[in-house]
Amino acid sequence: MRSTTPFLLDVQNNFIDRVESRVVIPMRHAAAFGPRMRDLNPLFEISGKDIVLDTAALAAFPAAGLKKPVASLFAQREDIVAALDTLFGSY
Repeated sequence: MRSTTPFLLDVQNNFIDRVESRVVIPMRHAAAFGPRMRDLNPLFEISGKDIVLDTAALAAFPAAGLKKPVASLFAQREDIVAALDTLFGSY
């Protein structure tokens, strides 16, 4: 899975820290992702590679399995929030 999904984006609020898992969004190589919805699947550059946020694949992941951060996407926060809004919409 790492060959197509090299990164996970941790989107869980840091105030929720008494659980053993974190909510993450897989980040997949753009070349392996295929067609994407612009708002749901924003494109980022990480370590010189085009990476797509696979927002619809959001899941819980064991916190112990997460490694040190390789990048910060704080500057792209609006795109990430828009992707989450697209996923959840108004219900």
